[in-house]
Amino acid sequence: MVHRFTVTYPLPGGEEERFAYVYLPKSYFTNEKKRYPVLYMFDGHNVFFDSDATYGKSWGLAEYLDKHKTQIIVAAVECNHSPDHGRLKEYSPFSFRDSHLGFVPGRGKDTMEWFVNVFKKYIDQTYRTLPGRKNTFIAGSSMGGLMSLYALLEYNHVFSRAAALSPSLWTSPKQLRNMILHADLHPDTVLYMDYGSEEFGNHKSQRRAFGEIATLLMWHKVSLNCRIVPEGNHSEASWEKQIPFFMSTLLYKK
Repeated sequence: MVHRFTVTYPLPGGEEERFAYVYLPKSYFTNEKKRYPVLYMFDGHNVFFDSDATYGKSWGLAEYLDKHKTQIIVAAVECNHSPDHGRLKEYSPFSFRDSHLGFVPGRGKDTMEWFVNVFKKYIDQTYRTLPGRKNTFIAGSSMGGLMSLYALLEYNHVFSRAAALSPSLWTSPKQLRNMILHADLHPDTVLYMDYGSEEFGNHKSQRRAFGEIATLLMWHKVSLNCRIVPEGNHSEASWEKQIPFFMSTLLYKK
């Protein structure tokens, strides 16, 4: 079952109402003593319902979790839809300049502070979660994939595992490399990271950047499940096909 409700999200100069989504496994309603790990996700409108998805195609995550009786809660929040690069700003850990986009101020830290100090607290107070780090995960794709990587590195005291699908490594590669090198990580940190083979032409030197980031993460002793998805592209339909791979990583030995 997926609950959809509104949350108040802070913005520079004001607030706005956004949809949030919480998936609960069927066992949640039959075993009132059971508690569950939680997966937090970006771009919540694209996770469950085609009717809410930006391009009319969602990941269909609830159907997969129900079919496989996966014992996890998923909590996701809609992104900023402002035409003034609202999503890029919220999902950028660092400010960057692009020849096509111009200057994009990074507000990723503000986004994560809200996720950790407001949204996660609400989820833990409202649902029967396992709130500790070992059972708290985060995932996303594209800019949401970059944010998932950022969250795992900079908020490692909160998230033990993450899935970064097609992460937008092109936005600020130098800052990202530096962040990895200086990250203070627990030894049980786990990351699933992938990129579609058909995506490498989207940004110059992306293939090399993906390999460099993967190497740095392994050097930093992150338990990394890294894949190049054959014929994978930058779309919800492609990311949906990766659900078995990243869910297996997040829940390995759980």
